[in-house]
Amino acid sequence: MSHNKSNDKNNTRRKFMKNTGMAAAGFMIVPRHVLGGTGFVAPSDKLNIAGIGVGGKGQSDIASFAESPNVNIVSLADVDNRQAIASREAFPKASYFNDFREMLDKEGKNIDAVSVSTPDHNHAVAAYQAMSMGKHVYVQKPLTHDIWEARMLTEAAKKFKVVTQMGNQGGSGDGVRTMKEIYDTGIIGEVHTVKCWTNRAIWPQALQTPTKKDRIPKGLNWDLWLGTAAMRDYNNAYLPFDWRGWSDFGTGALGDMACHIMDPVYRILPILYPDTVECSVSDSFSGNFQYKDYPKSFPNSSKIHLSYPRTDGKGKIKVTWMDGGLLPERPEELGDDEALGNWDGGVLFIGTKGKLMADCYGANPRLLPLTLNEQFEVEQTIARVPEGHYLQWVNACMAGYGNAETSSSFDYAGPFTESILIGNLALKSYFEVDPSVENQSFWGGGKQYYGRKRLQWDAANMKITNFEPANKYVKRTYRDGYSVG
Repeated sequence: MSHNKSNDKNNTRRKFMKNTGMAAAGFMIVPRHVLGGTGFVAPSDKLNIAGIGVGGKGQSDIASFAESPNVNIVSLADVDNRQAIASREAFPKASYFNDFREMLDKEGKNIDAVSVSTPDHNHAVAAYQAMSMGKHVYVQKPLTHDIWEARMLTEAAKKFKVVTQMGNQGGSGDGVRTMKEIYDTGIIGEVHTVKCWTNRAIWPQALQTPTKKDRIPKGLNWDLWLGTAAMRDYNNAYLPFDWRGWSDFGTGALGDMACHIMDPVYRILPILYPDTVECSVSDSFSGNFQYKDYPKSFPNSSKIHLSYPRTDGKGKIKVTWMDGGLLPERPEELGDDEALGNWDGGVLFIGTKGKLMADCYGANPRLLPLTLNEQFEVEQTIARVPEGHYLQWVNACMAGYGNAETSSSFDYAGPFTESILIGNLALKSYFEVDPSVENQSFWGGGKQYYGRKRLQWDAANMKITNFEPANKYVKRTYRDGYSVG
C-alpha cells in the first residue's frame, strides 16, 4: 500500500480520538456568502440540500437532515414516483425530477449539498457528479458498489474540497467510542482475531437469474433505475427491496451490514487494507446432484476470512465475517443463556488478555465474562456526537470544508468500503474458472465447481495478484451516459 494511504487512515483515526463530536466543544457556523466558493450563492444562510433517491431509506435520510433549522430541502430526484410520494408531500416546495443528472444540471446553482440513497450500483455516479460541482455529499452505505469506485470517491473528496459522510450511523454513536476507550486501557491486550456476524440476508438470495419479463409498474422509470447496469427486462424479483441480493445492483449481506458491524474493527484497530481474502459459501441444488448456478445472486450464507497487516508492523489481525445465520463459536466466557451480540449481529474482539463484544452498530460494548463489567469503569476520553450522524454532517457543511470533522468522511469511509468490498470480490470469484486447475467437473454433473481459493490483494494497485479472473470485479463497465471521473 502507498505511504500516503496509510497516513490518511492514521490521521483519520487520530481525528476520531481527538476531534469527533466537535459540535460538543462548539464551533461557529459561518454564513456561506462569507466562505465564498462553489455552491455558496444562495441568498440565505441555510444549507440547501437535494435528495437523490428519496423513498425508503432516502425518505428517512431527508427527514433527518430537515430536523436542523439551518436546512432547506430544495430538490428531490427519484426514478420511482411511487416511492417518492411521502418525501414530495413532506417537502412540497422542492422541485422534483426522475433523473438526478437533470436535477443537478437544472438546479445546481440552488443546491449546496446532496444526499445519495439510491440502490448501491448508482451511488458512485450520482455522488461523483455532485462532488465535481462542488456539492457536499452524504452517501448511504456501502459507499459504493465496486472497489475502484470507492477509491475514486475518496480522491474526489480531496480534489473538490467538499464535506462528506457515509451513512453508517453507528460511526457517530457512543458505543464505538466506549469500545475504543475500553480497548485503550489494555485490559484485553493485543487483538489478534475478530469475529463479525449478521442475520442478513433478510431478502431472497441464491436465485437463478430471472428469464420472465414482468410488466413495468406505472410510475417506475426502469431505464433510469438500471442506471449504470446493463439493460435487461424488468422482473418483480428486483424491486422494491430485493435488489440487495442481486450482484449487479446490490452488495448482499456483507455490503448491507458490514459498514455497521465492522466499523469498530476498522475504526479502533491498527489496520488499513487486507492482504489476503478467502471465502466459503452455502451450495444450492435444484435437484439431486444438480448444482444450482447463481452467479448473479449472492449465496444464502457465506463466511469470509480477511487477513490485515497491522499498520504498526506488529504482525497481522485475522477478521472473519459470517452471514445468513452463521455464527461464531460461543466464547467460553459467555453463559449459555447470555446474548451473543443482538438480533442484527455483533462483533467479538479476541485479545491476548481478554475478549470484548458489541452488538450491531458497535452498541452495548461489554467485556467477557459479563461479570467483569460490574468491576470495571472506563474513563471517557473521546468526545461524543450529541447532534447525531446526520446533523453532524449538516453542521460541518455549514462550517465549510476543513472547518469541522465528520465521523465517516470519505478519507475514512473510502478505504473502509474498499476493505469490505474485497470480501464481495472473493464471493463473486468463487464461481470463476481457475485456469490452473484441470479437472473442475462437479460430481460428473456437467457443472464446473471451483472451490475455495485464497486471493492475494495488492491494495495500492487494486489488483488480485494470483487469480486474474477475480480482477473483473474490481471495476464494472457502465452503460453509456454514466461515468465517474
